[in-house]
Amino acid sequence: MLKSYSELLKKIEQEIHKNPYQGSPQNLYDPLNYILGLGGKRIRPVLALMGCELYSGNLEKAIPSALTVEVFHNFSLIHDDIMDKAPVRRGKPTVHEKWDTNIAILSGDLMLVKAYEMLQKSEQNHLPELFSVFNKTAAEVCDGQQMDMNFETQTNVTEKEYLEMIRLKTSVLLGCSLQMGAIVADASIEEAQKIYNLGVNMGIGFQLMDDYLDAFGTPELVGKLPGGDILANKKTIMVIKAMETEKGKMQGLFNDEKIDDTHKIEEVKTLFIKTGSDVYLKSLSERYFDLASQNLKDLKVDESKKSDLNELLVYLHNRSF
Repeated sequence: MLKSYSELLKKIEQEIHKNPYQGSPQNLYDPLNYILGLGGKRIRPVLALMGCELYSGNLEKAIPSALTVEVFHNFSLIHDDIMDKAPVRRGKPTVHEKWDTNIAILSGDLMLVKAYEMLQKSEQNHLPELFSVFNKTAAEVCDGQQMDMNFETQTNVTEKEYLEMIRLKTSVLLGCSLQMGAIVADASIEEAQKIYNLGVNMGIGFQLMDDYLDAFGTPELVGKLPGGDILANKKTIMVIKAMETEKGKMQGLFNDEKIDDTHKIEEVKTLFIKTGSDVYLKSLSERYFDLASQNLKDLKVDESKKSDLNELLVYLHNRSF
């Protein structure tokens, strides 16, 4: 891991574990500490701190924003795992598997409340703008998740529609994280918007890479069982591209309720490779990372301050291929 990232990550970890969630009934609060304790890349809170540092802000003032986006992100993961029927998250049982679905739903709801409580700890003069950005983002994440669920039963998802879905479901929260960090550092409206765009493009490239890893990665690298998107019939870019020339075979695999999971995963991956869908996805991911790099170059801050964020972009781009 990058040194600068590791230092900010350490600070985030300390803040997360400083005040564990407590309350009654205990089984409502335990899942909050459990999922936050599973770790993860913490890329969103680190981006909030990086956004603040980029504009020479006081890092302590960005802590509420950083924790807000991390708590919100984990709330969304609890609910996403229920909808996806996912058994594993970051190498451990998901909340609904460890407890049950009802507890997971309510604990997720509580995490959303806690995210807003955390955001309220920001400086008063920044609250209106922070809440405006965060509220817009939170609604968009829900829009994106519903689009993702809708796509599972659609056969005609386009590349444009899929890219819009991942922009909403994943990327806007990365953009929001950077933007909130910039806001607490008193960056101009124009600069805050530019760094938001950087985060969105980074997020799309990042999610496309995760789609690749879900099919071709290892459990150690992705923290979950590979092939989950295939088993859930998710219309990723690789599926959309493979459908262009192998629609019959792809639909046959997705509609076969009797097929063994392992066999289905391997057959779909074979079609990805045969159609060049995996190569296409990699090139598309690279295109968005290039856009993010250009966004970074356009920021009106001292070039020396851009190095940490630039190193992160390179690291994320190269982490899987």
